Amino acid sequence: MTSIIGIGIDVVAIDRFQESLDRTPGLLNRVFTPNESKLKSSSLAARFAAKEALAKALNAKAAFNWQEAEVVNEASGKPNFVFRGEMAKRLKNHTVHLTLSHDGGIASAMVIVEAN
Repeated sequence: MTSIIGIGIDVVAIDRFQESLDRTPGLLNRVFTPNESKLKSSSLAARFAAKEALAKALNAKAAFNWQEAEVVNEASGKPNFVFRGEMAKRLKNHTVHLTLSHDGGIASAMVIVEAN
């Protein structure tokens, strides 16, 4: 039997996020994996929202390693997380659901974490 242990949502203004990336060059490498960092700003903003939503769903009071949660797309386009390191250990017996959207200058993400 599964049970929901957390739900998180986040919304990011794409232009403001790009301004943050321009103003703080190290942010790109601190938050995103090498594969993610190649994407355009709307996709980066959506992935940032996904990682923030994940932190909320996990009730992460302490910072977690952003690099350990990579957002990838299946062939169908459906987004999923690939977890590494401590995050992979922490979520080993969990299912994480993710949805992303970006439209009208806004990127959003919702995450549901279930314990299996």
